[in-house]
Amino acid sequence: MRLLKTPLATLALATAGLALAVPAHADGEVNIYSYRQPDLIKPLLDEFTKETGITTNVLFLDKGLVERIQAEGANSPADVILTVDIARLTEAEEGGVTQPLVNDIVNKDIPEHYRDPEGHWFGLTTRGRVVYASKERVTQDAITYEELADPKWKGKICTRDGQHSYNIGLIASMIAHHGEAKTEEWLRGVKNNLARKPDGGDRDQAKAIMAGECDVALGNSYYVGLMMTNEKEPEQKDWAAAIKVLFPNNDDRGTHVNISGMALAKNAPNKDNAVKLMEFLSSGTAQKIYAEQVYEYPVLPGAEPSEIVKSFGPIKPDTLSLSDIAANRKTASELVDKVGFNDGPET
Repeated sequence: MRLLKTPLATLALATAGLALAVPAHADGEVNIYSYRQPDLIKPLLDEFTKETGITTNVLFLDKGLVERIQAEGANSPADVILTVDIARLTEAEEGGVTQPLVNDIVNKDIPEHYRDPEGHWFGLTTRGRVVYASKERVTQDAITYEELADPKWKGKICTRDGQHSYNIGLIASMIAHHGEAKTEEWLRGVKNNLARKPDGGDRDQAKAIMAGECDVALGNSYYVGLMMTNEKEPEQKDWAAAIKVLFPNNDDRGTHVNISGMALAKNAPNKDNAVKLMEFLSSGTAQKIYAEQVYEYPVLPGAEPSEIVKSFGPIKPDTLSLSDIAANRKTASELVDKVGFNDGPET
């Protein structure tokens, strides 16, 4: 876990708990517990502080966010939860660490199908689970998820851990469309087409394609934009240049998409500031930052993706409901283990 400091934040994180480091009732502050990577949300929080003068204190965790808030109980300093994936949003709600927000501004900016009916969570952006394909070795410009199980891709597919939330969401969508039995058969086929054991993050898959370790890989759409514009690690530009983005099933049901989102923490000590932040994150200003600097698809009606994202080509999002994806995630996780997906291809 890491504490992200915005320019006005001067707090240190005590390992015993954020409550020891963050004055829970401090004026002019808002405390954020985040599964979102610090570098992705920093531009948004900097702009929020610039507009409001409210300091943002961020606790970044890679796991255990809900359990931490539960353990902190009524004294939890968490005001806003930021996370990726519908499962993690519903996990927070079901874990009893959120409270409903009924807010005209937020409800106006975020379409109904991207928010919880009772106001426990709100989607902020969408991202496609796309296929990265080698520009050099893959001639086709269209693909389906189903096709990834075709033996023609044997030894040519890379992906990250099958249990990662990004892949579980995709597998859950396959269950919703095809049923458990057919999805198991498909997943075995994909496993046997892997070039190696699942490993690394989405960017690492692009790196592997450039290195010739595989020809296609599963990855989120926004990582391509981040690689293309990465000045701190310019080698990532080469990874991005080696691949093209294919939007699976664009010619039929559409590409699987998931969301990033926010929730109001159950015992938010700075509730007024938390609501101001949530209103800001749903606003046109923040949605433009998401589009232009994070390379995600904004949910605000009428908001456009960045020119870089447009350069990938048009996306036709799968209209499968988020609730259907969430409902199948447990079965998806069980299938990953059942087929031994993370063991890699059978020799």
